[in-house]
Amino acid sequence: MKELKIENLSQRTGTKVLFDQVNFSIINEEKVGLIGRNGNGKSTFLRVLAGALEPDSGTLTKPGDYQIGFLSQEPDLDPEATVLETVFSGNTPIMQAVRVYEEAMLQLTEHPDDEKVQKQFTKAQQAMDTNDAWNADSSAKRILSILGIRDMNIKIGTMSGGQQKRVALAQVLIQTPDLLILDEPTNHLDFEMITWLENYLKNYKGALMVVTHDRYFLDRIVDKIIELTNGKLEEYPGNYQAYVEEKAEREEQQASAQRKAKQLYKQELAWMREGVQGRGTKQKARMERFEDLKEQTHQTSESFHLEMDLASSRLGKQVFELKEADYQIDGKVILDHFDYIVQTHDRIGITGVNGSGKSTFLDLLTGKKELDAGTLIVGETVRIGYFQQNNIDVPGDKRVINYLQEIAEEVQRRDGTAINISQLLEQFMFPRSQHGTLIRSLSGGEKRRLYLVRLLMERPNVLLLDEPTNNLDIDTLNVLEDYIESFPGAVMTVSHDRYFLDKVTDKLLVFEGQGQISEFFGTAEEYFEEAQEKERAAKRAAASKNKTTQPAQNRKQKSQEKTKLTYMEEKEWTTIEDEIMELELQVEEIDEEMGRAGSDYEKIEELFKEKSSLQEKLEEKYDRWEYLSQYID
Repeated sequence: MKELKIENLSQRTGTKVLFDQVNFSIINEEKVGLIGRNGNGKSTFLRVLAGALEPDSGTLTKPGDYQIGFLSQEPDLDPEATVLETVFSGNTPIMQAVRVYEEAMLQLTEHPDDEKVQKQFTKAQQAMDTNDAWNADSSAKRILSILGIRDMNIKIGTMSGGQQKRVALAQVLIQTPDLLILDEPTNHLDFEMITWLENYLKNYKGALMVVTHDRYFLDRIVDKIIELTNGKLEEYPGNYQAYVEEKAEREEQQASAQRKAKQLYKQELAWMREGVQGRGTKQKARMERFEDLKEQTHQTSESFHLEMDLASSRLGKQVFELKEADYQIDGKVILDHFDYIVQTHDRIGITGVNGSGKSTFLDLLTGKKELDAGTLIVGETVRIGYFQQNNIDVPGDKRVINYLQEIAEEVQRRDGTAINISQLLEQFMFPRSQHGTLIRSLSGGEKRRLYLVRLLMERPNVLLLDEPTNNLDIDTLNVLEDYIESFPGAVMTVSHDRYFLDKVTDKLLVFEGQGQISEFFGTAEEYFEEAQEKERAAKRAAASKNKTTQPAQNRKQKSQEKTKLTYMEEKEWTTIEDEIMELELQVEEIDEEMGRAGSDYEKIEELFKEKSSLQEKLEEKYDRWEYLSQYID
């Protein structure tokens, strides 16, 4: 059994203690989800586990041959390296063999007649054989393709941030380490990529530690939740749903214990104030007990009561109306004669394939970009709150409280009462000790939360949210979801987080690429299941069509030799289409199982052989169907 173990681990940043004397271990094939509020140190904890950061104190022990793969939230990749160079940048013999082979193959393509290049290629092939590296090479290309990366020789520096994150994800997956550490792996992935990654990780043969805001993802993958809270780690067996249930029970028990402690504290306080004469050694224990109770009942905790109850401005009947809207960027069609009306109480989720123009669509609605043709009508009363995915304006050299005071000294709640900025910051989980700190000292998630506070202070009546779940903690998302539910205006949100979409939207705008946009009434989960079924049906239809469009001349020749089916052939004809459909379904199931097999190459090889056998049978059935169909009127 391989185990990574930490003991008495402590880490602080400035005066803030992130974790204090924590103990933890993870064994082979254990799947652990790490959760906690932004700024609590989740990413720091992962970096310590991965060996990328030395802890202030404590020990980390693991076997000598133990390998760790680490996907950071913001990967630091060499901008001059190609995709393949990046993916195969590990130092294991397999990675080295694949790197040399890929370079040799590239040289052979460019100089096929060069004997020196030919010899280098032969040598590289031998190294691939020796290290059994062929599976790693094909697996890397398959993973990159699934993650939407198809040009293997493009330089990292020319790619978008989302593409770079997907390359970094492929890099750690292909190494198949003993422990995978993934910090927000679902950011920049679409529905299909997330589903594939879920299946991959569920069947991964090593251990997994993951930080993610995607609650469906957590629910389907992990078998243990670790919560980093108040500098300590609290363990919850089971998936996210089990965590929610047990967390509620624990908090109820703690609340009851706290009430009892406060009552006892009041009694002790009364006793202390009596000034009883002659207290001796017998009373010393009681006085120490009083101090313990005092600390227990006054200790600061994470039980902030986060509320988003800021007032919004009145919204009229008209929000957005698009008429015959056209827009292209770099030759790619985003909108093509698109007509759409957004109404006052709409809750619209915007989703679809990466690069199809979802964020661009929000930019068009806000006026950051202008239509090539057509009309955009914006209601006179519309006040947009635009929560952007990138380029958020949070200056690091300003202090937290000053950043909000630029908008106002106090804000109005929905009930008409007013609160000052200090109270507002506390309400949004920024303790007074942080109010005067520089923004650059905040975590990425804390900066996004602060940006959200400022946006809501401006009293928008239309919310446009671009990937709001990225880098926000689950507690904040829960409250944001409740806020959206009671928000009086329209809400449009770009997201691939199915849990979030299911909670805050009642219909979807699905961007399918090349200006194709469809509307779907239902949940994200329902849409994705329906889309998968349509894809399977399309594959069956295409496969059937390929086998039934044979040249008419073949039919004519055979029809001259025979005019009708025999009795047994007629019986065969009545069942052959059902048999073909059954074989097609079996092939699809094999494909899905291969996707779930992850890095289990023995299993993949076994499934591939089974698939080949089924495909041979399917080919025979197609040929037989072609033959029999000639004699059917």
